[in-house]
Amino acid sequence: MSFIYKIAETPSEFEQIHELNYRTFAEEIPQHERNEQQKIVDKFHDENTYIICLKGEHVVGMCALRGERPFSLDGKIGEVENHLPIQITSPVEVRLLAIDPKYRNGRTFLGLMQALVRYCLKVGYDAALISGTTREQKLYGQFGFLPFAHLTGTEEATFQPMYLTKETFEAGIAGRLSKPYVNLLPGPTTISNEVRTAMMGEPFSHRSVEFESKMERVKNKLTALTGSKHVQLLQGTGTLANDVVAAQLSLIEGKGLILVNGEFGLRLTDHAKRFGMKFDVIETEWGGIFDEKSIIEAVQTDHYTWLWTVHSETSTGVLNDIDLLKKVCSEHGISLALDCVSAIGTVPTDLAGVKFASGVSGKGLASYTGLSFVFHNEIVTQSDRLPRYLDLGAYMEAGGIPYSQSSNLVSALDVALLKYDHPGEVFKAIEVRAHKVRSVVESMGIKILIPEESATPAILTLLMPGGLSAMQLGDNLFLNNFTVHYESAYLRERNWLQIACMNDVPEKELNRMLDVLRRLVTANRQVFTNSSQGY
Repeated sequence: MSFIYKIAETPSEFEQIHELNYRTFAEEIPQHERNEQQKIVDKFHDENTYIICLKGEHVVGMCALRGERPFSLDGKIGEVENHLPIQITSPVEVRLLAIDPKYRNGRTFLGLMQALVRYCLKVGYDAALISGTTREQKLYGQFGFLPFAHLTGTEEATFQPMYLTKETFEAGIAGRLSKPYVNLLPGPTTISNEVRTAMMGEPFSHRSVEFESKMERVKNKLTALTGSKHVQLLQGTGTLANDVVAAQLSLIEGKGLILVNGEFGLRLTDHAKRFGMKFDVIETEWGGIFDEKSIIEAVQTDHYTWLWTVHSETSTGVLNDIDLLKKVCSEHGISLALDCVSAIGTVPTDLAGVKFASGVSGKGLASYTGLSFVFHNEIVTQSDRLPRYLDLGAYMEAGGIPYSQSSNLVSALDVALLKYDHPGEVFKAIEVRAHKVRSVVESMGIKILIPEESATPAILTLLMPGGLSAMQLGDNLFLNNFTVHYESAYLRERNWLQIACMNDVPEKELNRMLDVLRRLVTANRQVFTNSSQGY
């Protein structure tokens, strides 16, 4: 808990890097001349990415990564590829690997190596190259570095060229001690061992009695969870399910209304456009709450035959009021359709009275991505106006199995749904996690986009204070073994970072993440203080 790992970004961190560089490579290893300033600014400083280990405010370990060629090692031994026993396509050179002597107990180096490998894999490097001091060659070897080429340097400071790959890292101490990432993403979600086992079972025919029985059991579990009369399983993602819903809405005469308050509501308009459907849009700011009065005025002014929106808007964290929408649609004879991709399995979802709704296996239900669902409350028949794969009636008339299905995906989902024998316990656990994260994050002075009374507990959207980068914060959390949501284009554009609470994260790990988050924000207080004049 006392160390955190991050990418250096503040003036104080860079000053400490230059000082540690001097103490290590001028005073301890006589690679550079001593100077009065007692600092060494690396010749590639402007091209380096520094991964550092912090204890409190102090830099106690560091390494510099540089992907620009030629490497310094190229200048010592010639093109490194000519000496390597393996083929590589995207190498990075690691230099200035230094640990404060007071912290050379192995733990600091272990964490630094793990953070280094996480970073390399994230940005796409397939090999890390170093000139390792021969004094520590055994230690490097324990962490997966393998020697190649000839020694370089001087008699006083001798170095061995070494390389590290994902495979050699995993075979070393650091790799063997690495823990799985703590998953705080809205998808892919954490898969239990039981679901993994079911997924890896021997596949069997989708035309077998065994498959029919399992499919029927899964459908019964899904309808029991949602209160819908019928559900059809599709081989594909939520986008496919929404295409199927759009296909059904396109068969309804008249004009529709789409409500938009985020990215996924906006995507529904694209689905509708591609089917050539007539519709109007009520759009609020992202994260805004739909106004009941505006919706009622709209449906009274124009004769809409269908209304389509998102229940749980993942892009912002808002939970739209479907009870309100069901009431308005019922009173005005409008067919209601919902995107429930991020709602099912994370919040109580009552689809009674909903014409069509979409869902998926790979988010709240915590199974593998690859299956999606369309719920419906009325009998649906085939239509020759629709593409075969998008015709919901074809699924219903074939008992849910009109085309090939993956027995592995269905088996995995069957096991994942077992925990929803007691759905209240699942929903309560998500609520508790969300409330805890919200309380701690707000205590840091970071605003959450959606107030608790209007929010889904499944995901929280953090608004970065001025000067704090969501991308940098997300990268730094990743270096400390936490995966959060910040790389989607719509999040990058707004400098938002999201923490999903739908995964079953042990309380100890959740506390550790919140502690690391607080310390990372504190570590950037220079940037934060200079520009935090509001959100």
